Amino acid sequence: MSDLILFWHRRDLRISDNTGLAAARKQTAKVVGVFCLDPGILERDDIAPARISYMISCLQSLQQRYIQAGSQLLILHDKPVTAIPALAEALNAKAVFWNWDVEPYAQIRDNDVISVLQENGIQTLNQNWDQLLHTPDEIFSGSKAPYTVYTPFWKNWISKPKLNPVATLENCENLTNEEQEIAKKIGTIKLPSAKDLGFIWDGELIIEPGEAAAQARLETFINSAINEYQEQRNFPAVDGTSQLSAALKFGVIGVRKIWKATTELLANSNCEEVTSSITTWQQELAWREFYQHAIYHFPELTKGAYRDSFKSFPWRNNEAHFQAWCEGKTGYPIVDAAMRQLNEIGWMHNRCRMIVASFLTKDLIINPQWGEKYFMQKLIDGDLSANNGGWQWSASSGMDPKPLRIFNPASQAQKFDADAEYIRQWVPELKSVDTEYLISGNITPLERRAVGYPAPIVDHKKQQALFKQMYQQQKALTPDP
Repeated sequence: MSDLILFWHRRDLRISDNTGLAAARKQTAKVVGVFCLDPGILERDDIAPARISYMISCLQSLQQRYIQAGSQLLILHDKPVTAIPALAEALNAKAVFWNWDVEPYAQIRDNDVISVLQENGIQTLNQNWDQLLHTPDEIFSGSKAPYTVYTPFWKNWISKPKLNPVATLENCENLTNEEQEIAKKIGTIKLPSAKDLGFIWDGELIIEPGEAAAQARLETFINSAINEYQEQRNFPAVDGTSQLSAALKFGVIGVRKIWKATTELLANSNCEEVTSSITTWQQELAWREFYQHAIYHFPELTKGAYRDSFKSFPWRNNEAHFQAWCEGKTGYPIVDAAMRQLNEIGWMHNRCRMIVASFLTKDLIINPQWGEKYFMQKLIDGDLSANNGGWQWSASSGMDPKPLRIFNPASQAQKFDADAEYIRQWVPELKSVDTEYLISGNITPLERRAVGYPAPIVDHKKQQALFKQMYQQQKALTPDP
């Protein structure tokens, strides 16, 4: 058996601050990367073309990084349970390393791969947690139960010391020519395009792919926007967020590196406003981990509501209303602007994600799983745990001590898009309409017809009252514990 270790990349598309990759390099210089284009993921019906395009570009960047480190990244296109053991056995690898994942599919897949590798006498050292600052087994309540409320989770999470970034892969030994030929029989170093895989994305990637781009984006955010994050993060017309969500979803940047940057900035802050902004962004990182821990401990969340009262909620599920929501033709300017942004660039501001999710579930009274799936079909940063957690929060069906929350589209627009800059950008037919009417939604029928903008498909006040009535009736029938 050779000294070769295969490192199986999944949602950690980088060579710096990668815990499993660093652990492999400690054992041997002969570390070779592998990525498997998994049909079990690619053939799902909730995969966004923009997300696949971003991933492929990140993999291209990762291949160059491996070359710089003296090794290479191999590409497989088959079921991991077949392809990974076949490659390891053919190359006589002594071990396969990877980083653990919280998602239910990933855990089942990984355990199947482990079984086959062990049958073939190949070591599997995959107990590395890379995507989280704290593993799901670290953060528990006083009763040793996983948290189901964010605030106590945050207090526990922030109290624990965080790990520093780990070493970057370097000075590797590549495959021999003979090994290269063997590898070619199973995989390739040539990456297919997103179109080759059946995903058509003709738009630009608004989030630049690759490890270097993610690092540059972090530095830009740390040097400017984070200082006003507390104030600016809720305004969709302002570039006030980090836009690192796609990089974090695919692990193009290490979360330990991000955390270190925030703590260093916090240590040097002499301004209360800046300190508050940095802390608020750190809390967003904790929200990300809260939802990942939730998916790990409660995998049933992927199938539906957490709260009993919502497991059999009588959603109206009007297909025409759902289609209007998807297309950004509801007649509510802030809702339509957000949906058109999503459809056009594969990304939506977080404040707007909450607005449109509330509108779908509380105004249209449509099952949140419909919206959750549509988001995953469009988002460049679509992540199971964050998307599921966000939708359950907005639908009031998830882990939240204040379950009934209804957003008024008009008041949201008035508060967070007071000049209607965001609305005008994404609903251009409304550019000539007075701001007062845009943010209140009180556009006259004559004006709507003149610019070709639809009438509201529902009345917010009536739907709000109806939803509250349905909620109270359902809660009486099926009270939450």
